Amino acid sequence: METKPLIRRYKSSDEAEVMALWSSASKLAHPFVEGEGEGERARKVREVYLREAVNWVADEDGVAVGLLGLIGSEIGGLFVAPRAQGRGVGRALVEHAATLRGDLLLEVFEANPGARGFYELMGFEERERRVDEETGHTLFVMFRPGH
Repeated sequence: METKPLIRRYKSSDEAEVMALWSSASKLAHPFVEGEGEGERARKVREVYLREAVNWVADEDGVAVGLLGLIGSEIGGLFVAPRAQGRGVGRALVEHAATLRGDLLLEVFEANPGARGFYELMGFEERERRVDEETGHTLFVMFRPGH
């Protein structure tokens, strides 16, 4: 069943909750990435992405269930807590980003067919492929024009 979560700006008091949801969602989505959801990758999310991106949280009854980071018109990351997946949280975050920015760009791992399918349903089309230097895995660069 789809719900309409409250979309709000990330605040520093969300950090522990958001890091826990990022860790569980990224481990589920990227089992092929060594050390995903922890260690150096977690440090980078906490110290770089949560500080430099414009981050939005999907909030259900005071609990963060989704996170979307925007860098300009690029979605730097979209993560939904596993228990909240399939309920429209990711869709709400992407639509919020589209309302703010119009055209959207993102990268998604080739080895993550669930996310690729979701983004295709959301109107994104593959533009190019590249190898991620950090992981060695292929990324699809996807674009969605503003409406």
